[in-house]
Amino acid sequence: MFKKIIIAVIGILLIGAVIKLNDITFTPLVNSEGKTYAKAQVVQVTKDNIIEDGSRIGQQEVIIKVLSGEYKGREFEAKSNSSYLYGADCVPGMNVLVSISEYNGSYTVNVAGYYRAIPIYAIIGLFFLSIFIIGGKKGILSILGLVFTFIMIFYVYLPLVYRGFSPFLAAVAASAATTCVTMVLVGGKTYKALVAVIGTVAGVVMAGVFAYIFCKMTDITGYNVGEIDELVFLASNTPIKPEELLFSGILIASLGAVMDVAMSIASASEEIYRQNGRLTKKQLFKSGMNVGKDAMGTMTNTLILAFAGSSINMIVTLYAYNYPYIYNINLLKICIEIIQGVAGSMAIIYTVPVSAFTAAVIYTKKMKNV
Repeated sequence: MFKKIIIAVIGILLIGAVIKLNDITFTPLVNSEGKTYAKAQVVQVTKDNIIEDGSRIGQQEVIIKVLSGEYKGREFEAKSNSSYLYGADCVPGMNVLVSISEYNGSYTVNVAGYYRAIPIYAIIGLFFLSIFIIGGKKGILSILGLVFTFIMIFYVYLPLVYRGFSPFLAAVAASAATTCVTMVLVGGKTYKALVAVIGTVAGVVMAGVFAYIFCKMTDITGYNVGEIDELVFLASNTPIKPEELLFSGILIASLGAVMDVAMSIASASEEIYRQNGRLTKKQLFKSGMNVGKDAMGTMTNTLILAFAGSSINMIVTLYAYNYPYIYNINLLKICIEIIQGVAGSMAIIYTVPVSAFTAAVIYTKKMKNV
């Protein structure tokens, strides 16, 4: 009973700390006074911009009815640009996202884009439903683990970074907490979960360390990214430390794959030892390494492909321009992608011996022979 009370008190304190952490007064980075966004429906297209060949040039002029926010129920004249990033090809009855700017009683309304929230919610709902149907109880626990992961990123990691805390250390803290909760949900309060937590935390820290070393070797900093203008602007107006964001991003990106490898080794080693409790530490370590080698071969490939896939637009562009190899291999974006993929894969590689060794030590000491 006393133990439950202690856990409840700790939980309440942690919730209070998270609430306090998110009590942030944001520095205004753009002038948004009098401007708001809302869901709206296209009532009428008063001037179209379609031409004979079916393409669109310029702007559409439409009448929209606001469906949310302080202007709900009101109708406005609005303009919609034709571009790949902004605006929409409006037709009557379509739901769109609009920006409404008010100044001295005068309104300027623009269609910012398609209203995509409902389809996104449906996709997420289908994802969770699929996990529940196929995974059953384990699926529910997986969903809880995923929800906790997002809570840690959006309500712990981001507020810490915004307040000027080291992004790398914030990522380590968020990853460690995510790992502990996820492993306990999946593996229970067992030695298997403990082994997986130790292996995962060691692996993700290594990802950040390797990324830092590789970046030093190639003279790359957190400012050598495509968003440099935005990062410099943030650094001059907020306590954020952009120079560490690259490393913390690599750490977070590798977390899922590292957890998978660590849990695979922890689970397999536990089952091996349960079947033969007479194994020595050396023998169990060797068995864990054999399991880890197989997982390492697939997961490193998975991680490299994930980073390559996220940069496929850049890769196709470079291929089409047919730049020489010496240019491509020294290109900043290519170097960053290589470092991200290799650092994450190195984390997986070194997670294998750490997890296998931890499993061998803990299982042979704490588990009874069977």
